[in-house]
Amino acid sequence: MKIDISQIAKLPTKFGTFLIQAFKEGEKEHLVIFSESLSKIPIVRVHSECLTGDALGSMKCDCGEQLQFALSMIAKEGGMVIYLRQEGRNIGLLNKVNAYALQDEGLDTVEANHQLGFDADERSYEVVEYVLNYFGVKKIKLLTNNPKKIESLEGVEIVERLPIIVEANPYNKSYLKTKQAKMGHLF
Repeated sequence: MKIDISQIAKLPTKFGTFLIQAFKEGEKEHLVIFSESLSKIPIVRVHSECLTGDALGSMKCDCGEQLQFALSMIAKEGGMVIYLRQEGRNIGLLNKVNAYALQDEGLDTVEANHQLGFDADERSYEVVEYVLNYFGVKKIKLLTNNPKKIESLEGVEIVERLPIIVEANPYNKSYLKTKQAKMGHLF
């Protein structure tokens, strides 16, 4: 795996001041947002890009709220967010919008992906282990509800899984139920 790595820069945010570093894997440019000092067992959030939730505040998902929760926690307790460029569970923005349209017609998130010819979740997490090794991190407290993330990180010891609990709203209630029922998410 060939990875190009940027310099480290400061990133002041409404949550606190972090450091950032980019990791370019092929055409995808991932971002690591981290506190100045990392403990021996840092809190780590592996977050996949969600333009509609992260940047536009979409209420159809819980992505933006999960990212904000993670950044707030890391600002207080230290750790890192590994922000992966895998829009729409790695089906891309165009297909994600098409999946949204199918959801508007009554399909759930998994059914919509299947209708478009994709698995429920097309993401991969190999670059996460690369990033953690780069930072010398061997043990983590993983901030996630997704069992696929837990299973995929074989080269690092997950000492503890920390749940991300955000409030459901009328637009994402069935989405969250589908993630739990069909994808095994832990709430």
